[in-house]
Amino acid sequence: MEKTTPEEKQKVIVIVGPTAVGKTALSIDLAQALDGEIISGDSLQVYRELDIGTAKATATEQAAAVHHLIDIRDWQDTYSVADFQKEARAAIAAISQKGKLPIIVGGTGLYIQALLFDYKLGSDGIQSKEQQQLVQQLETDTAEWSNEKLWQHLLLHDPLAAKQLHPNNRRKVFRAIEVILTTGHSITAPKETPVPLYDYFLIGLTTERALLYERINQRVLAMVDQGLMEEAKRFLAFPDVQAAQGIGYKEWLPYFRGELTLEETVALIQLHSRRYAKRQLTWFRNRMTPLWIDLLAHPEEEVLLVDQLQKWRRIACDK
Repeated sequence: MEKTTPEEKQKVIVIVGPTAVGKTALSIDLAQALDGEIISGDSLQVYRELDIGTAKATATEQAAAVHHLIDIRDWQDTYSVADFQKEARAAIAAISQKGKLPIIVGGTGLYIQALLFDYKLGSDGIQSKEQQQLVQQLETDTAEWSNEKLWQHLLLHDPLAAKQLHPNNRRKVFRAIEVILTTGHSITAPKETPVPLYDYFLIGLTTERALLYERINQRVLAMVDQGLMEEAKRFLAFPDVQAAQGIGYKEWLPYFRGELTLEETVALIQLHSRRYAKRQLTWFRNRMTPLWIDLLAHPEEEVLLVDQLQKWRRIACDK
């Protein structure tokens, strides 16, 4: 891909953060304030008929700002990071061509990273679907392991990295295992730094952990009230499709088989959603450098944010 100078790069705003932290509301506010259009960066909102479990922007919210990459696939279809990378870049170009500001919003860190930087999919730069599944299985397998056992696992696969990391630095130990298993290369052998393709302003929404978890728990209850169970029933005959593996859907299959009660199923969705939120925060804190703000605790900061973005956009346009 041909590299561009900073002056030639298209300007985009990116809003990231965990589920239930207010990304959709902020994206609409910014689209209205800055004459922008929204690109969904969520791996499940691409599917038609999956509205509740994906926390998709409502019809009213979609009417408040133009949205892209929502409802573009049937729920039985597969959708990959390569699909998103191609289609989101095309959307950015189309929005920019109209003189409007692209605003990417989502919590799927892999998608955001693949979009913003010159990763070559299928190489060591970004994880394939198979690599993602490997990491997810690794997370599951090691969740209850002690720090020492996790470090011993790293020692087995990458002795050089293990010797440079303390067993109690669990985050880095896990990351080293992830790298060696998904790429075949030691984390001690750094790769070329990926080049950003856009002049992006990265906003990270966060809040106090107890509040976030309470919001997640309440959101799940609201989804159940809105008909999440009925939405999940479509997967009874298609349990192996990609969308069926999403949090909020996969937990219902044991319930439909009579293996879990309704209360246990709801609690499991809440648990998995909270764990996913934690992984989202970890991803963005470790792999990207957003401007972190807490609009739930300090909603008045949105005015300051809009002012900052307006200045950023004017400077960019004056170049």
